[in-house]
Amino acid sequence: MNRTRIKQTVQGTLRAIFTLFLLAATFVAGFFLMDYIFRLIDVRPAPWLAQLIDSFVGLALLFLAVYVGLSIARAWGWVPERNVFEPIIAALEQIAAGDFSTRVENKYEDNQMVGELATRVNKVAAELDQMENLRQEFISNVSHEIQSPLTSIKGFTRALENDQLSAEERHHFLNIIENESMRLSRITQDLLKMAALESDQARFEPKSYRLDKQVRDLILASEPQWRDKEIDMDVSLDEIEITADEDLLSQVWTNLIHNSIKFTPQGGKISITLHPRDGQVEFQITDTGLGISKEDQERIFERFFKADPARTRAAGGSGLGLSIAKKIVEMHRGTIGVKSELDAGATFTVILPVK
Repeated sequence: MNRTRIKQTVQGTLRAIFTLFLLAATFVAGFFLMDYIFRLIDVRPAPWLAQLIDSFVGLALLFLAVYVGLSIARAWGWVPERNVFEPIIAALEQIAAGDFSTRVENKYEDNQMVGELATRVNKVAAELDQMENLRQEFISNVSHEIQSPLTSIKGFTRALENDQLSAEERHHFLNIIENESMRLSRITQDLLKMAALESDQARFEPKSYRLDKQVRDLILASEPQWRDKEIDMDVSLDEIEITADEDLLSQVWTNLIHNSIKFTPQGGKISITLHPRDGQVEFQITDTGLGISKEDQERIFERFFKADPARTRAAGGSGLGLSIAKKIVEMHRGTIGVKSELDAGATFTVILPVK
């Protein structure tokens, strides 16, 4: 009896090892195959797209390996009458056809290898399903953001065809068209910037420079905006030398400063501090704006997310600025976070290593 149990345990272990080896081999082969093809045709897709393609190729190789193995097994009479692989093969075919909601019902308690294979197929399908949902959401958001200014431009262009318009009305419509065109330009620039960062094609050229001087220069550059709103600027910057990409970090500080000015009411206050903290650098910017709800704080760094879509659209935002800022901070191995309460302003904190 003990020998039977030992034999079953050994068989189960060997089956699990073989299953893991087959999965690893096919997906690794798919990765190296596509990496070779990408280099051959000189194409560098975004990481999420490359992962999606690698997964498809890995699934195709897995399907091919299982199919060949079953063909050989059938030819030699090794396959029992009841083919336990048929549901898995059917699921792989549906996944290959683009149906990522497919799942294999795992009823293989007596066959550890097949049960493990079914579990792995379900896991891959779930990951592909999630990636497909993200892709569709991204396309939907891009389409919406681009369509909005285009609709405004189209509508006011038609309005200009009215010969009865006064010079003042015509000038007003032309200003709207110009603002919407600039907004559309910002959206496309942010999209290109985000694509470059995610595909690791953005230049990353760290050098030593005075971080406090950079932040101070950007605050002074935005002086017309905060003076127009009579905002009280409270600035405390310690002299700090940092090794980082100056151009990339400039985008982070610019975004945070402009956001604070944008959402701080007339006569409000903005506090900006820069201090060394436990061998790192801590940048904080606090405003007296309307604040951000706790639910929105969890999504504030997502692409295209807007805590107040109407207000952000009126201010000309694309919903990509904080996503880009977060990506740049992570490239520098730092962190960015927000603390806020409704009607109590918001505080954004960036922590970066000195080198």
